[in-house]
Amino acid sequence: LVGWQVRFHDRTGPDTLVKVMTDGILLAETQADPLLARYDTIILDEAHERSLNIDFLLGYLKRILPRRPDLKVIVTSATLDARRFAEHFGGAPVLEIPGRSHPVEVRYRPLAERDEPDLAEAVADAVAELGREGPGDVLVFLPGEREIRECAEVLRRRHPPGTEILPLYARLSVREQQRVFAPSGGRRVVLATNVAETSLTVPGIRYVVDSGLVRMARYSPRSGIQRLPVEPVSQASAEQRAGRCGRLGPGVCIRLYAEADLAARPRWTDPEIRRANLAAVVLRMAALGLGEPERFPFLEPPDPRHLRNARRTLHELGALDGAGRLTALGERLARLPVDPRIGRMVLEAERQGALREVLVIAAALSVQDPRERPAEARQAADEAHRRFFDHPRSDFMGFLKLWEAWHDRLRHLSNRKLRAWCREHFLSYLRLRDWHDVHAQLHELVKGMGLRENTEPADYGAIHRSLLAGLLGHVAMHVEDGLYQGARGVKLRIHPGSGLARRRPAWIVAAELAETTRLYARTVAAIDPRWIEPLAAHLVRRSHAEPRWNARAGRADCTETVTLWGLPVGRRRADYARVDPAGARALLVREGLVHGRLPRRPAVVERNLALLAELRELEQRTRRGGLVVPEEAVARLYEAGLPEEVTDWRRLERWLREEGPGAEARLALRREELLAGEPGDDAAERFPQRLRVRGIELALRYRFEPGAEDDGVTACVPLAALNALEPAWFEWLVPGLLEEKAAGLIRSLPKALRRHLVPAPDFARAAVQALGTAPRPEPFAAALARELARMTGVPLRPEDFRPEALPAHLHMRFEVVDGAGAVVAAGRDLAALQAAHGASARAAFAQAAGAGLERAGLRDWDFGELPAEVAVERDGVRVTGFPALVEEGGKAALRVLDSPEAAARAMPAGLTRLYMARLRDLARRLARDAADPAMALRYAALAPGRDLADELVFAAFRAVLVDGRPWPRDRAAFEAALAGRDRLAETLARLREWVGETLERWQAVQRRLKGPLPPRRLESLRDVQDHLARLVFPGFVRGVPAARLRHYPRYLRAVERRLEKLERDPARDARWLAELRPVWRELLARLPEDPAAPLPEGLEAARWLAEELRVSLFAQELGTAEPVSLKRLRERLAAA
Repeated sequence: LVGWQVRFHDRTGPDTLVKVMTDGILLAETQADPLLARYDTIILDEAHERSLNIDFLLGYLKRILPRRPDLKVIVTSATLDARRFAEHFGGAPVLEIPGRSHPVEVRYRPLAERDEPDLAEAVADAVAELGREGPGDVLVFLPGEREIRECAEVLRRRHPPGTEILPLYARLSVREQQRVFAPSGGRRVVLATNVAETSLTVPGIRYVVDSGLVRMARYSPRSGIQRLPVEPVSQASAEQRAGRCGRLGPGVCIRLYAEADLAARPRWTDPEIRRANLAAVVLRMAALGLGEPERFPFLEPPDPRHLRNARRTLHELGALDGAGRLTALGERLARLPVDPRIGRMVLEAERQGALREVLVIAAALSVQDPRERPAEARQAADEAHRRFFDHPRSDFMGFLKLWEAWHDRLRHLSNRKLRAWCREHFLSYLRLRDWHDVHAQLHELVKGMGLRENTEPADYGAIHRSLLAGLLGHVAMHVEDGLYQGARGVKLRIHPGSGLARRRPAWIVAAELAETTRLYARTVAAIDPRWIEPLAAHLVRRSHAEPRWNARAGRADCTETVTLWGLPVGRRRADYARVDPAGARALLVREGLVHGRLPRRPAVVERNLALLAELRELEQRTRRGGLVVPEEAVARLYEAGLPEEVTDWRRLERWLREEGPGAEARLALRREELLAGEPGDDAAERFPQRLRVRGIELALRYRFEPGAEDDGVTACVPLAALNALEPAWFEWLVPGLLEEKAAGLIRSLPKALRRHLVPAPDFARAAVQALGTAPRPEPFAAALARELARMTGVPLRPEDFRPEALPAHLHMRFEVVDGAGAVVAAGRDLAALQAAHGASARAAFAQAAGAGLERAGLRDWDFGELPAEVAVERDGVRVTGFPALVEEGGKAALRVLDSPEAAARAMPAGLTRLYMARLRDLARRLARDAADPAMALRYAALAPGRDLADELVFAAFRAVLVDGRPWPRDRAAFEAALAGRDRLAETLARLREWVGETLERWQAVQRRLKGPLPPRRLESLRDVQDHLARLVFPGFVRGVPAARLRHYPRYLRAVERRLEKLERDPARDARWLAELRPVWRELLARLPEDPAAPLPEGLEAARWLAEELRVSLFAQELGTAEPVSLKRLRERLAAA
């Protein structure tokens, strides 16, 4: 006749008249039986608890009563706001039935009045006070597990062994909870949470200590977090607690707060509907078609914020669409008797192929955690649990491992051994059974819904993507030092009890976010953030930034950032045209069309770019900023002809292909559209693209960017042609810049000269017109000084100009490029480039020009005609080579040199060696008697290791057959020159005489210069030393022409006479030296360091005139070979 039903257990039959069930069971029956037609009477007991189910049933019953007038509803509770309930049901009668309670004395011991408020100590004092009242157990109400542990520790320390301290809270194991109800011979102090208010009755209680606090579950609609703050209890709860000590007889209740405090507290505890997540309620109402929750007849309407949050949660899960309507997924979710989040995991699991594993986890999350952790055995419990919950990335995987272990024991162990195994592993047998039952029910439900379980084990990703589908709001990203950022900006940490607390994965998902002392994530797993976006496509926000042109793809790209409630879950490159077609089109125009950055350029774009490049190059050449319209104007021309729907290269190609010539015509740019000014008809002549110098054509490149290293004109010089160029030619720049350079040089003049040349541009223009603009070997500064002097009558020298004051673009810049086109060196000083890279240039030139012509080790003229020059094309540049006979290792060789000067310097020695090779027998006979031993010893002191005899013979051959004669260019001329061979012996004898006397006198002078130099004659003696070093040097015998060598004895006698006079009159020598020194230093500055190096004709003449000047100054009595003076020497130097 009487049956009962709870979740997963139904003990009713056809004959049942009275059915006892949970509120959840009754609610579930409304889906199949909306009017509850099976019942004629419904009794709602303990209605004061105001759970979600109770409040929902109260509203549901009120709605169906008009349609079920026969239905009787009875609402019962020990503490109830009867008036409100009666009004809810339209003035229903209220029956008050007095209970059998005994009087309770209430004492107030406010914690705030203590010097150092300490809850545990206050509880211990209250228990001690009650101990003096007489026998009886004490029930202490505390807010949570932590406070219970602290109080237990203090009580065990302060009370005698006969007192039994018993904790009581929900997470306690069943065995420990049972101790509260077992008889005891001594006094018991039960430390309990509010579970002991109404949920169960603790026997034997005579005294109550009420902390007045409770840990109340409250859901935050803003953050979506379940908080567990400690709050003062309501007046109704305080009465319930006090009533617990009046069941057996008179009792005493000590309240650890003030009476005034109690009076100020709310009368009733907030119903769950005002502080809970209402997602399940809203989903059930939508599935049952009960309309909007705001219009549902709840006893107390829920907070609108909670309703909004519930809808937001259901939208997150995909159960409601953007308009709040129930989706197909939502209908399926409503059929699962679990939290909507857990239901969403189950539905996603089928899609991911992980339903078998996720059903186990979903069932585990739907029941109380089966793990037990007794206070006295925490470490042992933790170690036992780690056998299952040891996965390095997921706490959820521990449930699967525990499930397998439990089911293995369930199949093989007896009930008694199974319970023992649970105790050994600190697991609750009853909760494991509950887990099993929930799983079985879920399994049957999903089977009935047509969901298919996977037959193969699911991988980590599939399992956790399924879990993630229901826990999107519980995702968090590691920020620093164990701190995580969760959805909507919340900060949280992984709970210390998690196996991942120390591992700190970059991204996590948690089964629960609960706030106690701080916000913690419980039951956590590491996830890949890339899993989030596909599951949260309806929730994420996409922002687009950094639009840029992708030349390879021919389209505008941007960076798409995907965020879920402030968390960055994706970042990728995206097609900008989908976000901003106009912006993408603008990038296509600017980058693709104006700059030509396309995978393949259409013909019309190629033509436009070529025209633009031509005009911009002209702008650079003429140094006229603004000659070409700016890029913005070019872009506007393109935009005018380009259809709006063309936003990338592929669409551009399709449009051009489909529209044909008409489309090309719309995009074609005209010269007159692109020019903002007129460059002039002669621009190509004034700013040529190539420059011809000494038969070599050089490409010119222009850049107009003051301050840039390559501003101005750059001549591209092939390495092979480097040594063939003379700096003076490039001082003439290009015609279009010559007037500006001339004006700049005029402005650089000293003021005394500059004032005759005002205005500078006019004089510059006139001078350039008179001189012409063609490059020539005369330095431009010299030509300009001459012309300005002619125009004004004001004497000007090239040295008066300061070319270093000119802007960089008025000096030619050079880039030396190798055969591969790579720049070897660059700069504006051609001479410096030649000095640094001359050897490489010679090697490159020889490789280019010498092929098939050069020869080594010549012994006769057997190579045909020797042309003065040969033309060679190298790397696209035509260069001129200059064949010459050169001396290599004491032998003659034929080489092609890179300048006529180099050929002229090399030819005398090379030709001399060829003559010596041709007359080698004669040369050997002459060498045998060339030098006596004394002469050779003196020369060895000057030039150790050198062969004086060879040098004398070389000098004789050169003097007779080479010097003063035209160089032969063919064999006939070579043979004709050999007719003078009869004069070789005579010439050698004269040379031996001159060199012998020179070395004898040189040795004598060296002896006189040995030892310390007297201070009064120091400057003069140092000058003598320096002079001798340039006059008599190793190799002078063959290096000085015979015409000059004949004067060497006189030059050495002059040095001796100077030294004799210096001893008698050092002041006179100092005066002559002071007069000589400026011009001598000027000469030395122009001479090469090697005194044997060949000199240009003019400079060589000046050099020997300087020797004659020394004779005239310091030994005038010896006479000079030609008229000489300081003035004559300066003039010759200037002309050199």
